[in-house]
Amino acid sequence: MKKLFLIVIPTLLQFSFTAASTPLLSSLPSAPATLYLDFDGYLVQSSSWNGGLPLDCAPSGLTDAQIIEIFNRVAEDYRPFNINITTDSSVFLAASLTKRMRIIITPTSGWYTGVGGVAYTGSFTWGDDTPGFVFPDRLGPNNTKMVAECCSHEAGHTVGLSHQSTYDSSCNLLDVYNLGGGTGQTGWAPIMGDSYYKNFSGWYNGPTPEGCSSDEDALTVITTTNGFTYRPDDHSDDPSVNPTPISINNNVFADSGIISTSTDKDAFKFNLTLPGELHLDANPFSVGPHNEGADLDVKLSLLDSAFRVLHIYASDSILNASLDTVLQSGVYYLVVDGTGNSNTSNYGSLGSYNLSGSYTPLSTLAVNAVTLQGAVNNGKSVLQWYITSDEPGSAVTLESSPNGVNFSTVTALPAGSVTYSFTPAKAGEIYYRIKVVYSMGQTIYSNVIALKIGEPNMLFKVSKTTNDQVTIHAAENYNYRIVDMTGRTLQAGQGTPGMNTINISNTPNGIYLFQITSNDQRLTERIVRL
Repeated sequence: MKKLFLIVIPTLLQFSFTAASTPLLSSLPSAPATLYLDFDGYLVQSSSWNGGLPLDCAPSGLTDAQIIEIFNRVAEDYRPFNINITTDSSVFLAASLTKRMRIIITPTSGWYTGVGGVAYTGSFTWGDDTPGFVFPDRLGPNNTKMVAECCSHEAGHTVGLSHQSTYDSSCNLLDVYNLGGGTGQTGWAPIMGDSYYKNFSGWYNGPTPEGCSSDEDALTVITTTNGFTYRPDDHSDDPSVNPTPISINNNVFADSGIISTSTDKDAFKFNLTLPGELHLDANPFSVGPHNEGADLDVKLSLLDSAFRVLHIYASDSILNASLDTVLQSGVYYLVVDGTGNSNTSNYGSLGSYNLSGSYTPLSTLAVNAVTLQGAVNNGKSVLQWYITSDEPGSAVTLESSPNGVNFSTVTALPAGSVTYSFTPAKAGEIYYRIKVVYSMGQTIYSNVIALKIGEPNMLFKVSKTTNDQVTIHAAENYNYRIVDMTGRTLQAGQGTPGMNTINISNTPNGIYLFQITSNDQRLTERIVRL
């Protein structure tokens, strides 16, 4: 017999809207499995719903623009998998009975009160077309972000997922629906929690309402119990094995890719025939400005011809990544993958992205190298550089940047200078490069290096090595999470100013991430339990 686990999602405001036609969209037509977002209205005749009585569901009442945005958001949530998200009923009907699901988006909600959506756990493979439901009249109403999150959430139940919850350090249930954390672009919540109010939602490995130790590995459940797995990889993971070549035409280039697992990487190769300035933007898929609806937090790694990492580009406050640097001629590699931030790990940082950039050759000089090196000594940035040229430079300038993209002048140095040291005005990671100008107006830049000065997180100090408890010295109130290296949350709670201790005696020995969020700071520290 089927085990019927009925799943609901919380209710929001109620309203109704005028129906609109449905654009016919499909995200991956070649996939063996299909998720149908039904905006058209449907007569449901199923013993599982409405007491077995027929249920005449009205069309969604959403506009074409709203339907397209909802489709795009849901398609991006399911982008890592070999499943087609569609709004076309003929595509759904052509799919295998045991590899398809209909989610009906309808304002016909009075028959099931008090929820924003409802579905049966595991019903994707039942083979009897038992649908799930999303009620847009109770979501906003008709808020595209909320409707899309509810569609992905209810579809998540049909592929076998439970709700994901949060607990305190004593395993007391705090929230049946994990509310996530953070604000702005990187404010995060799990799809199977309450992701209505966070921009960055994704799949998660964490506890369910069954208990603080009953973790659910969402990606494994989806890809092992429904007759489909991850979509085929689109780029080599290894820059030394068949990286995708990037062609630069008229000084510009573009490419794209999909990060489908937490270990997936996309490797690209480009060959620069002249020294020049390289600018590149890696933007996750989004449905609006500020990376709205993005599921991927992008990290870029730039490697030289010997596969040595020159620099890693990522941000804790935005989901896209950019690089802006000057390179000598030669072969370089770019590796794109998903990363975590102070709100979550890289477990569910998955999805599609676009690369775009420009390469501007610099005026040719008899220069073999402009190489910058640096170190930190007693809070000072100590810099040294080497210039090989047939003529001396007329001016040397040291430039710095807080992000490796936008540089400004630190100081102008005498011609022939090769060293400089100073104490930066601010602590934290600072990027440096040297600019050399020659008498004919020609300019050469060095490579970019990053130095980390001082202690950027003075509001909190966390004990890094411990046996039974973690000690935190805090300057203000904060929230914390202890996360293992798979992204699973082991503990979560709050702390107050002063010295706080957190008991981890029930945690196995190993390495964990301790994440702190307050009004003024975000801090992630590695802790080791011995």
